[in-house]
Amino acid sequence: MKADPTHQLKLLDVAELDSRATQLRHQRAHLPELAEIAALEAERTEITDQVRDARIVVDDLTVEQTKADREVEQVKTRRERDRNRMDTGQVTNPKDLERMQHELVSLERRITTLEDAELEVMEALEQAQQVLDALGIRADDIDAKLGELVTARDEKRVGIDASLDEVTAARGPATEGMPEDLMALYERLREQKGIGAALLRARQCGGCNMTLDASELSRIRSADADEVIRCEECQRILVRTDESGL
Repeated sequence: MKADPTHQLKLLDVAELDSRATQLRHQRAHLPELAEIAALEAERTEITDQVRDARIVVDDLTVEQTKADREVEQVKTRRERDRNRMDTGQVTNPKDLERMQHELVSLERRITTLEDAELEVMEALEQAQQVLDALGIRADDIDAKLGELVTARDEKRVGIDASLDEVTAARGPATEGMPEDLMALYERLREQKGIGAALLRARQCGGCNMTLDASELSRIRSADADEVIRCEECQRILVRTDESGL
């Protein structure tokens, strides 16, 4: 392929812009905030599940405590009623009095058992509430941190996008007037290699960094100035300048 040396030189400008655009896109896709956001979002999802489970435990224990409180109060009310009947002389039959005294003893034991169970439920509820509160605090911390990271990410994206827009806008003028066949070759190589054209500097390919051997240099040295040279190793377009060392 033949191409005016001036056009070949312009390929380096195009390649520089394309390389810059690639770097900016890579930078945008690999912002450090992205990994932190992903990790925190995963933890936030996990905590949401834990909060749901912890709230179920708290609700169940609350119901259980309400039931335990009610049972204790019911037995205490019965005890006070029986005591009042005995104290006011409503029960005069000796056998009934003896029976009620035994029943009061049973009621006292029942109250002790119920209060012990009530205390266990209260302690379990307190612990469950502490777990739920701690999860809520952690969730709030994550939400706050996520807000900061998202803001930082978006600010960086705005800056990168602005730079990318500048590079994209500059590419049009850089390719203006370039031969179609040269640009087609360049675009194909860029798609395959990431970089379609490179400077031959000090006998080294700027694309793959391979130093050309003497025979290859001799071939390039003898080629016409408008001949499009390709690197034997990476096949990229090699652009010759005074820096090529030919």
